[in-house]
Order: sequence, then C-alpha cells, then structure tokens
Amino acid sequence: MRIAHLILAHSQPRQLARLIKALEHPDAYCFLHIDRKEVLSDFQFLASKQRVFFVKERVKVGWGAYSIVQAMVNGFQAISDSGLEVDYINLLSGSDYPLKNPDEIHVFFQEHKGQNFMEYQLVMEEWTEAITRLTEYHLTDYSFPGKYFVQKWMNRLLPSRQMPEHPVPVGRSQWMSITLDAARYIIEYLRSHPGLVSFFRHTWAPDEIIFQTILYNSGFRDKMVNYNLRYIDWQNGKASPEILKESDLEKLLNSGALFARKFDMLNHPGILDQLDKKILSHT
Repeated sequence: MRIAHLILAHSQPRQLARLIKALEHPDAYCFLHIDRKEVLSDFQFLASKQRVFFVKERVKVGWGAYSIVQAMVNGFQAISDSGLEVDYINLLSGSDYPLKNPDEIHVFFQEHKGQNFMEYQLVMEEWTEAITRLTEYHLTDYSFPGKYFVQKWMNRLLPSRQMPEHPVPVGRSQWMSITLDAARYIIEYLRSHPGLVSFFRHTWAPDEIIFQTILYNSGFRDKMVNYNLRYIDWQNGKASPEILKESDLEKLLNSGALFARKFDMLNHPGILDQLDKKILSHT
C-alpha cells in the first residue's frame, strides 16, 4: 500500500520535519507544497530526506480563496506525474500529526483499498449555511483596491450564480484521503470543464466543496466514505479549529482517527512528545 502524503505548509519548517518523520515508511512519500509567499530556502533542508519531494508549481495561498484549490491540484498533478504508482493521496497541512504509527496507517488503507475518505453534506439540504458561497459572488481570489465594494455591488445588481451543468453540490472539510484514480479524475475534470473552474474562482472557500462535488456527481460516488479520518476540535463557532494541547491527549487517542489538527510545536510541544511516546509504543 503506497501512500503519497501531500502536505500544504507555510510556516514552522522544524514542525514540518517532525511530521515527515512521524509518517516515515518504506511505502510512504511526502510531497510538499510550500506557500509561494514563504522563502523556500527555509525548507530546503528537507530535500535531503528519503522519499520527500517538493511540488515545483507553488501558489500564493490565500485563506478562503481558489488558490488553495490550485495548490492541491498542483500537488495531485505532481504526484500523478512522478511515476510513483501510489494507491492513495493523503492531504495534510504542516500543522497536522498522525495519531497512529505508519504501519497502522498503511494497514488501514490496505483494508479499505479503493475507498475515498472525505467529509461531505448536501449543501442545499444539510449544510445550508454554505448556500451563499455558491449563489453570491466572492472576489476572495483577487487582489485589487476596492474589491469588496465591487463584490457588494455585483451581488446587488447581478442575478444569483448557478453552477455550470447543475451538479448536486456537496462539501464540508477540505481534508481528505483519496485514491490516485480519484485524484486523476479530478485533474482531468477540471481541465475539461473551465466553466466550473471559473465558477469556483468566485466561491468562498471552494476547497471545501469542489472536490467532493466532482466525485459525488461521478462514478466515484459509491466509493466515497463520509468520514475524513481526522480529529479536529471546532469550538464556539470559531473560524479556525482549536490548537491541540496535552490536555487533549486522551480525546485524541480515543477518537479512532488516523490524523489530527492543529498542533503548534513552538508553543505546545508537549502534546507531540506524548503522541510520539504512544505511537512508538505500538510500533
């Protein structure tokens, strides 16, 4: 079972190095997309590690913008073009960490081979707060003076947006583990449907909808599992998840998840130390 971990990182190179070490396995590869806003030389020491590759087509990633979709697609393409016939692409951020040792992770994907793990809800029926992401214009992916003024008047004067070809929109969390076949299908679908790309360039946080929607409206629907294998602590309706600390250890270990986010090694290294002890004790 070969896994390509696609890691989107923008800070803390030493924490990224620790994550890579925690994922080490003879059949694991790490593809790193380093945000183009960052100085690549700060991360260059990671190139000496075995089975670590840098995604060459880097993107300046903006929160809630289409740029994060492009970064993911560039990563999918780099993995597809690498010649490594991996079975799975596992999407992580540089602030994620595994809750299982690498052998357990690879056994899990072997036992569930062919399934795609991604969280999704029907936007129009279950995740209704996301409807305006699709019906209104969002200029998050653009940078020019007065863009929010323009956005406001676009939404006042223009009719509601409609997705090309009217697929059933689904989505939720962007973090996922999908097969290489599913990733290649996504790449080709986006290449052959420029209208959909244009639509999602004007969508708020499209990374939480576009990939699930493409697969849900395809032959891959029956292979989608509505669980993304992650423990993420969302509290009080905040825009970002809680930073995990040592006090969260038991919740993490009892979650049954393979991965968790978010961690901060600079301010809360203890939780990673505890996880390493637990993970290594089960190796």
